[in-house]
Amino acid sequence: MKKILCLALIVLTFTVIGGCGSDKKDDDKLKIVTSFYPMYLDTINITRGAHDVEVVNLTPPQTGCLHNYQLTPEDMKTLETADIFVINGLGMESFLDKVIESYPNLKIINASDTPNIVPIMEGDVPNPHVWLSVTYAIHQVKNILSQLCELDPKNADAYKMCALEYVDELTTLRDEMQISTTMLPNKDIVTFHEAFPYLAAEFKLNVAAVIEREPGTEPTPQELAETIDKINSLPVKIIFTEPQYSPKAAETIANETGAKIFELDPIVTGEAKPENMLDYSHRMLTNLMTLVKALQ
Repeated sequence: MKKILCLALIVLTFTVIGGCGSDKKDDDKLKIVTSFYPMYLDTINITRGAHDVEVVNLTPPQTGCLHNYQLTPEDMKTLETADIFVINGLGMESFLDKVIESYPNLKIINASDTPNIVPIMEGDVPNPHVWLSVTYAIHQVKNILSQLCELDPKNADAYKMCALEYVDELTTLRDEMQISTTMLPNKDIVTFHEAFPYLAAEFKLNVAAVIEREPGTEPTPQELAETIDKINSLPVKIIFTEPQYSPKAAETIANETGAKIFELDPIVTGEAKPENMLDYSHRMLTNLMTLVKALQ
């Protein structure tokens, strides 16, 4: 816990120093639109040292994952004025074909389009929640940086300086999470939906069961019974819900099994404001403390 507090202090110091920040405002700015909150956090950390760049998040703060998101007329207006569109990829943005068809000249940066990210497959479909591996989050930052430098070379030096600072911070975060989770005596977790396999793989946790394969889709009676049986077979009965979704199904299972409920945050919702640029680190630290508390 002392190490966790030390890392929190590092994050706070990084926020206060803000070495790459800029107060200058220009009318003629490069406009970068991000698909949803995790991509906004990556992009704002890379671009915050550039004087003539505006980063706007496409989707509302409460949107969450984009599995079934439908573009609104306001979204289309936002994309119409964009120079660059930063996406997570791996099927997260189900509306991408419509964007490409409507704006064929829009430059698209796919943060997951790098050989350093190996997707976890669910049948024939990749799981898109790669940012919940801190290592893969670092690769996404580096990939966005590389493509931004090609598309906007005049700001390349500023991008590189700020990205380096952010990658250093994420590396510290990852290393501390690895140390803390390695010492946990219990490794089995039951999650609300398929958001956490990358986090589990990185920190050697075992996802024993998933309550809802798709958020908002109630498990069938058979699935519910199978999940209850799996939880009852575990030495420590823990269910992790998510703040973005109703815990109703998890509470039903907890009542049947005596499992304790904790909350893990997939970090998909939040206010897209520059002052929240370290929200990923803050919330991953909270996830770490939750895992330590639950699995000790």
